[in-house]
Amino acid sequence: MVKVIKKGLETSVQDYPGRIGTLNLGFPPSGPMDSWSFRLANILVGNEPGTAALECQFMGPALKFNSDRVIAITGADMSPKIDGAPVPLWESLEVKKDQILEMAFATVGARSYIAFSGGINTTPWLGSRSTFHKAGVGGINGKAIQDGQIIPLNKSKSITGRKIKKSSIPVMSTNKKWSVEVVKGPNDDWVDEKGHKMFLNSDWKLQSKSDRTGYRLEGPKWSFSEKATNKGLEHGTFPSNIIDQGYPVGAINLAGQTPIILVNDGPSMGGFIVPYTVPSASFWKLGQAKPGDSFNFVEISVEKAQTLRSEQTIICSEASIVSSNKQDILTRKKQINKIDHIKVIDFDKEKLDEKIRNKMMEKKGMKNIKVRFF
Repeated sequence: MVKVIKKGLETSVQDYPGRIGTLNLGFPPSGPMDSWSFRLANILVGNEPGTAALECQFMGPALKFNSDRVIAITGADMSPKIDGAPVPLWESLEVKKDQILEMAFATVGARSYIAFSGGINTTPWLGSRSTFHKAGVGGINGKAIQDGQIIPLNKSKSITGRKIKKSSIPVMSTNKKWSVEVVKGPNDDWVDEKGHKMFLNSDWKLQSKSDRTGYRLEGPKWSFSEKATNKGLEHGTFPSNIIDQGYPVGAINLAGQTPIILVNDGPSMGGFIVPYTVPSASFWKLGQAKPGDSFNFVEISVEKAQTLRSEQTIICSEASIVSSNKQDILTRKKQINKIDHIKVIDFDKEKLDEKIRNKMMEKKGMKNIKVRFF
């Protein structure tokens, strides 16, 4: 178990991929905003990639450990310390009983992740432990963690000395600018060519009125196609109004002239058009952006978005681990040594030997005798 000394700013329990298959009930998936960093944290401590862990937003917590545990911290740099001594990110770390982990404000990035060997053992709600703050469900009592609370953990056996390859770590912006991939649609035909060029060639500032429900963007004005300006009354009066429709996760929802990216806790439907959608593989960038940062959007195909997701899934696995632990290296060496038991057969040589034996049998008058060779 772990005791919360200081809660930080909205530190919550999340799992990946979150609450899937419940949008029709009005419940979004929730889950980590930066699933890339989240999954790598779990891999470091020997958990399954989607195991429940903590997401820390902007400022991290202070936690006291009631037993020995292996942890990993990934994502934003919140200057983590154990008993006052700085500890690295992207590595598995051993924490002893009664030691205290402290985290400060995020310097690079916005969200940090803490994974515990064995994972967090809270009660799942609709198949997920992820916290959905607005509805007060999942996590611990449906809310961000609070001072004095106990975070229950599962039993575990894990190995320290594991690191993430440098090439597998997401590269975060240090200049407050992010290049974010988008896919056209589903309502791209409601915006004219001028509007599309404007969107893809402008910088969009992330407003402070943004949270895990939606990211409000500030930028130039949109222009619309005839479909949006000459439509039936059922679609509403403003060009960006449309008869209520389902929203994809990552939808760039155009409310009047304000684009709002519907993120992990976003609504499932509404009456605004969605000219573009941010694919899941690019969500980590949204999760690590802070208010005041700017986005430049790059259009990609659906096929490219699917490829990016597949590549990210491969990265978020044991393939990204570098181990400096002798026990881990020996275990892997033992597994490799098992190939010594494989028997290699030269079939060409066997056929040649059989021909020679047959000729010898013919010479000795044993042509019709069946013989088995061992």
